[in-house]
Amino acid sequence: MKAAALGVAATATTLAAVPVQAGDVVITVTDIRSTKGVVRACMTTRADIFPKCIKDPNAYRVVVPAAQKLEIRFTGVKPGNYAIALLHDENDNGKADRAMGMMPKEGYGFSRDAPVNMAPPKFKDAVTAIGDSMNRLSIKMRYFL
Repeated sequence: MKAAALGVAATATTLAAVPVQAGDVVITVTDIRSTKGVVRACMTTRADIFPKCIKDPNAYRVVVPAAQKLEIRFTGVKPGNYAIALLHDENDNGKADRAMGMMPKEGYGFSRDAPVNMAPPKFKDAVTAIGDSMNRLSIKMRYFL
């Protein structure tokens, strides 16, 4: 599967048979409502820019086609405390579309199932420790509208 990686090394697969290795972070994405568009994933250690990773040159970012069964894999991840954000960009326009300027029209998900209360979650609510071994996480996609 073709993956458009941005930033630090990352790959994405749909439940691929590629063996998981040390330094890999494998995210199983659940509850995707459609296979339209793409899923954008980012993983950062910087609380000041979370959930947008675009200004972090050391962030891990990847864009993959949406699928009912989706697994995203970041490879070569350095150990540290990371927060992960997902966006189901159903129209593939590169941004999180909103209704009335506030409510997300597309799906989103965060590590540790961090709560969304009228704003994106805080880094401290989504942060998870990533070690130097293989790391598996599950992130539930949520839809407001």
